[in-house]
Amino acid sequence: MPVSGRKVKLGLILSIVLLIVSLGIILLGAELFTNGIEWFGKKLQLAEGAVGSVLAAVGTALPETMIPVIAILFSGAGKGHDIGIGAILGAPLMLSTLAFFVTGAAVLGFASSGRRTKVVNVSPVVVGRDLRSFFLVYAVAIGAAFLPNRPLKIAAAVFLVGAYVYYVRNTFCYAEDPSHESEIHPLHFHRRAASPRLRIVVSQVAFALICIVGGAHLFVQNLSLIALASGVSALILATIISPIATELPEKFNSVIWIRQKKDTLALGNITGAMVFQSSIPTAIGILFTDWVLNAHALAAGIAALAASVFAWAELKICGKLSPYSLMAGIIFYIGFLIYIFC
Repeated sequence: MPVSGRKVKLGLILSIVLLIVSLGIILLGAELFTNGIEWFGKKLQLAEGAVGSVLAAVGTALPETMIPVIAILFSGAGKGHDIGIGAILGAPLMLSTLAFFVTGAAVLGFASSGRRTKVVNVSPVVVGRDLRSFFLVYAVAIGAAFLPNRPLKIAAAVFLVGAYVYYVRNTFCYAEDPSHESEIHPLHFHRRAASPRLRIVVSQVAFALICIVGGAHLFVQNLSLIALASGVSALILATIISPIATELPEKFNSVIWIRQKKDTLALGNITGAMVFQSSIPTAIGILFTDWVLNAHALAAGIAALAASVFAWAELKICGKLSPYSLMAGIIFYIGFLIYIFC
């Protein structure tokens, strides 16, 4: 084998090893984060709805949020803006389809091993509010692409920011009674303490976020190298692989909470991130780009809305969610892929 070929092979093996290492780092960060953010919420006397839908959702949304922000603000017009818009619309799509699917599959998986039941015990108030908020802000975000002039688009961006502030206010003010909270495992950074100090809790959360963001960055970097070495097209990498990688924190956090039977935290982590991703990053996209959406971008938006409406309809009609309706999200994702590539 030529020296150049050997170097490529060794580089590919190293990238695969680092890919596995990055997954371990993300898993470690997710475990520390879920444990720490629960303690942080308890210290502030917050209910599970506020912890899952705001604190956990925004914290774990950092990796995928930074990609479009950096692409839009520092890469200039043209390709940078296209990447940014694609990443902004890709996040809600992944959350409402793949993240829902993984969560539903986790419920069935842990139920089959006897760790929990198949019933998804979420608060209809918390998750219902999240999904309704997502419908509103995401519909405005998509509709902004059809506005005829710049001032109207700026007004839409301002509305999105205001809507998210209103959503956060309602989540904190009208969340469930904090006294009805589930048991929290000892803080990993201070396992012997019955009630660890706030500064230790904050230290664990900060360290967890560093692990999550750093692990996600390492994952995407090495996944890119593997894709290039194996001949995977840049289109597939940009529209599918990288967004899946950056959504890993939400998926891992939710699986951990599903295992612990904390379903409101698990679903709120995803639905709260959907509200955040469809408002704040989208507002940045509208303000700093032309915000013109092509057919593929519109398809991503429609698939995300359809998947979330499907879950919301069951919650509204039956007053609960089943793992099967969550897993149905994969159907909308596959439909999106068929439209893109066929």
